Amino acid sequence: MVPTTSDPLQQPTVTLDDVLAAREVLAKVLTPTPMEFSQGISERTGVPIHLKCENLQRAGSFKMRGAYTRMARLNEEEKARGVVAASAGNHAQGVALAARLLGIEATVYMPQGAAMPKLAATRGYGAEVIQVGLTIDDCIGRAREHEEQTGAVFIPPFDHEDIVAGQGTCGLEILEQVPDVRTILVCTGGGGLLAGIATAVKAVRPEVKVIGVQAAEAAAWPGSLAAGHPVPLASMSTMADGIAVGRPGDVPFGVVADLVDGIETVSEESIARGVLYLLERAKLAVEPAGAAAVAHLMDLGEEVAERYEGPVVAVLSGGNIDPLLLLRIIRTGLTVAGRFLQLRVRVPDRPGELAAVLALLAELRCNVLEVQHHRRVPGLTVSEVAISLTLETSGHEHSAAVLAALEDRGWVVDQG
Repeated sequence: MVPTTSDPLQQPTVTLDDVLAAREVLAKVLTPTPMEFSQGISERTGVPIHLKCENLQRAGSFKMRGAYTRMARLNEEEKARGVVAASAGNHAQGVALAARLLGIEATVYMPQGAAMPKLAATRGYGAEVIQVGLTIDDCIGRAREHEEQTGAVFIPPFDHEDIVAGQGTCGLEILEQVPDVRTILVCTGGGGLLAGIATAVKAVRPEVKVIGVQAAEAAAWPGSLAAGHPVPLASMSTMADGIAVGRPGDVPFGVVADLVDGIETVSEESIARGVLYLLERAKLAVEPAGAAAVAHLMDLGEEVAERYEGPVVAVLSGGNIDPLLLLRIIRTGLTVAGRFLQLRVRVPDRPGELAAVLALLAELRCNVLEVQHHRRVPGLTVSEVAISLTLETSGHEHSAAVLAALEDRGWVVDQG
């Protein structure tokens, strides 16, 4: 765990009163999202685990809370000028929906690689979408230019007091839905949701631990907290685009440094496993960014009881996932779980060998998804052929048994 440190120069600028005021603003457009008890993760960890389902929020993520709070507080002259935002998807949808509800024209800059469902949803809410560059930083630059040229009000994804206050309403709901909560795990990118939840929770229940969880390949918070100020990453690469933020926000930084108990990171494989688990066992469609907290719990397993006091609430921050990405994640998640096995078997080049391999796999109760027969593979002798197989198994033990059985027959097996 990376601890946070309080810097006297970084004083929090958002208070519980700000969060309570934001809840009044949001009351007419949002209702509390569900809190689901996870029997499966609770059994794996030995600690009661609850899931705060922000993936079921309007527009598919927590972002609507902050976007609407900020935009509802614009004066009439500002509303008439319209708003502009930059986002890979979730903030875009939150801004677009808030703009439609408030009768404000919205322009959103999104990167060229933004997921098609997020693009379609943002346009569907009525915003004008302009795709530029490859990163969110490219989009922010163009959005700022748009602001200067047109007078439209820039709505930041996390770096504003109103945004943080709006996200903090999620923390109030957590305290009401799980009154005895002791630990809250929050998926973290720029820090708006983490700062908002920490503001609300620590003001009411200071003994509750609030932990941020980042993708290891886009973890800007550990280095920034160590330095005492936001430090941009030189590069990042993660499937969790919703928390792929290269620099923490200035406003969230002061809150996080003062109130949050630590930052954890999770690998891409762990995130994929978390998405798959939530889909398969909890029946919840959650995007990679929204599964980071659950991924952390699954990484720890029984160690959760040693690290965190329960009940634990894991926030599922969003559910806007591209179906094509979901297919890749399912494949990766099955592989990590030992249920998706790819291998190549070298056998004598004679009639019946392929049938013998398939017959053995049938005996072992394997589901053969793909099979290919090769004669032109480097390393093969003139009397050998290679059979590439993609198998579905029941887990790591079953996969190990399959590999052992193939080798026991005298066949050379290469995994991967």
